[in-house]
Amino acid sequence: MLIKSLVLSVFVFMVSLSGSLLADSLGEIKNYREYSADLSSAGQPSREQFTLLKNEGFERVVYIAFANSKGAIPDEDQVVKELGMQYAQVPVIWEAPTKADFDAFAAVMQAAPEKKTLLHCQANYRATAFAFLYRVLYLDVPLAEAKSDMNTIWNPGGVWRDLIFEVLQDNGISPQCEGCDWSSDD
Repeated sequence: MLIKSLVLSVFVFMVSLSGSLLADSLGEIKNYREYSADLSSAGQPSREQFTLLKNEGFERVVYIAFANSKGAIPDEDQVVKELGMQYAQVPVIWEAPTKADFDAFAAVMQAAPEKKTLLHCQANYRATAFAFLYRVLYLDVPLAEAKSDMNTIWNPGGVWRDLIFEVLQDNGISPQCEGCDWSSDD
């Protein structure tokens, strides 16, 4: 009985250790940010990290940059689909994001809102901005909370701040809130 208890204790310890190592590995993805159990954003994962994402229960990957972006995995769609996850791409021009880009992304998300999703681009700037908007508009996350989360990755300026303001205002939401500093170095 003592040996059985000892073996069980070691097994439980190993499982918890491997789980924490796995969770720590998600943090190795460039600028990885978890917003909820079902939505995270990041910069470009490596091929190996897509397997890790699958093992962590991700069901969908949404990529919002171009396949020929610096550091992109040209066959990412195939890698993700071979792992059994859904893949969608909404290419967004870094220098000229549009409301139509965000609307296309939101449509992908709304097609299966229950799917555990990784939204990513190259550095998690585009993805963080879109995650901010999606969380505020579709998940009812308070603006100040979503802005604070976005600021852990970056504080968008220029065309990105303009896009955020446009989308919010088109939805009857002021971008101003207590603690929302929109000044940027961009």
